[in-house]
Amino acid sequence: MSESTDPAVPADRTGPADKIAAGYAFTGPALDLGALLWDGGCLPDRQIRIPLSMLNRHGLVAGATGTGKTKTLQLIAEQLSAGGVPVFLADVKGDVSGISAPGTAGPRIDERAREVAQKWEPAGYPAEFYSLGGIGPGIPVRSTVTSFGPVLMSKVLQLNQTQEQSLGLIFHYADTKGLELIDLKDLRAVVAFLVSDQGKPELKGIGGLSTVTAGVILRSLTAFEQQGAAEFFGEPEFDTGEFLRTAPDGRGLVSVLELPAVQDKPQLFSTFLMWLLADLYNDLPEVGDLEQPKLVFFFDEAHLLFSGASKAFLASITQTVRLIRSKGVGVFFVTQTPKDVPADVLAQLGNRVQHALRAFTPDDAKALKATVKTFPNSPYDLEELLTGLGTGEAVVTVLSENGAPTPVAATRLRAPQSLMGPVEPAALDRAVKSSLLWSRYAEPVDRESAYEKISAEQAAAEAQAEAAAAAAEAEKQAKEAAKATRSAPKPDPSLAEQVVGSGLFRSLARSIGTQLGREISRSIFGTARKRR
Repeated sequence: MSESTDPAVPADRTGPADKIAAGYAFTGPALDLGALLWDGGCLPDRQIRIPLSMLNRHGLVAGATGTGKTKTLQLIAEQLSAGGVPVFLADVKGDVSGISAPGTAGPRIDERAREVAQKWEPAGYPAEFYSLGGIGPGIPVRSTVTSFGPVLMSKVLQLNQTQEQSLGLIFHYADTKGLELIDLKDLRAVVAFLVSDQGKPELKGIGGLSTVTAGVILRSLTAFEQQGAAEFFGEPEFDTGEFLRTAPDGRGLVSVLELPAVQDKPQLFSTFLMWLLADLYNDLPEVGDLEQPKLVFFFDEAHLLFSGASKAFLASITQTVRLIRSKGVGVFFVTQTPKDVPADVLAQLGNRVQHALRAFTPDDAKALKATVKTFPNSPYDLEELLTGLGTGEAVVTVLSENGAPTPVAATRLRAPQSLMGPVEPAALDRAVKSSLLWSRYAEPVDRESAYEKISAEQAAAEAQAEAAAAAAEAEKQAKEAAKATRSAPKPDPSLAEQVVGSGLFRSLARSIGTQLGREISRSIFGTARKRR
């Protein structure tokens, strides 16, 4: 990065190259991109730059595979770091870790530096390395399911609009009932509960959850987990404010998210990057326009972020990009063609670095024409220019210090000063383990949340049901025993009982009793027996 000390270009110079260069003669701090290309030659005295104060107006770096997009990221990130601005880089292919180590001089570097009037010196920049949930090398970055939210979760689960609305209802229920959704098993537990006999009445007043939709969500969660996503959700949740730090020497810290281990799951990591940006937006205060941004965020392979996205997800991205500028954060999307980015998002990107495009197929030719239409009018034949650019060359237009677009400038870009390639795995591992953040985020924590609470309630309900069933069974058996006792037949009487109970025996007994009574009465009262 440099601050312009050259005098303003005189107005009476009318050459097209001079007019283009005049549009980049900024007075304040700016990033140096390279030298102007004009009429088949490189003009080292016409430097193409980006004002530092305009980096929060967002940008796009586009171009076909192998045209140098990653090196452009590295070049911009180095100068931001040198200027005290923290940077976030998504390292999809694993070749950006070299920003932490000095580059290696060589004939090609020397030639490029001479062509663009660059004073090239090898330099490494302060960097921290992260990984999604600990998959691959890096400090684990985790999010809770609640923080991730239903819109982004619907995106990675590939739900339709109706299913997305149902998922939002599930999140709402969990929030109102104090059921913390920390990891995926928490979400699964709540979904299963809400379609159980015990849970169905819970959502009747607000729409309910169909068994079919719940089944789709549960199956999608299972597939999501099979991609390794369970590692990404949990605690300790990463504080995205860590990305805003500077090194002790005042340089901005370069946060590199290592994604090679999940590069075969593009929808997953691209959506997770969107969570990082949305979380920053929610946490940062409004600051308006600053002399330099608080953070510049780079979305590599950005076309994967928008592929198959729902309307709600696109609306979320558009709103975040539009509003996060006032939080002091710049966002750069890195992709193959501008058509990969929705028009509402593309309209927010004030800085453009367009590398070469290919036109090998009718679709390529159509994309080329669409790209040309996104640039301001210029003296270049952009269709011809964009197909003829070499590696490390690009068409540039940025916002000037007063917010107006600069002239379109074909540019031969400077060479990064750091290592253009990955560092050794052992060096990367040492850098990760020596970080102060390693002890804070390395070990996962599994505390009581929705899964444990619902499991405990279900266990208690089952125990209560079992006790009630046992009591009912005991009462039933007691009633059956009492009924059996009342209805049992009496035993047959014995011979003595039969004799005693007979009518003859009772008559004889009465007769004997009467005669015996008389005899007793006579003996007592002394009366004599009457003679007959």
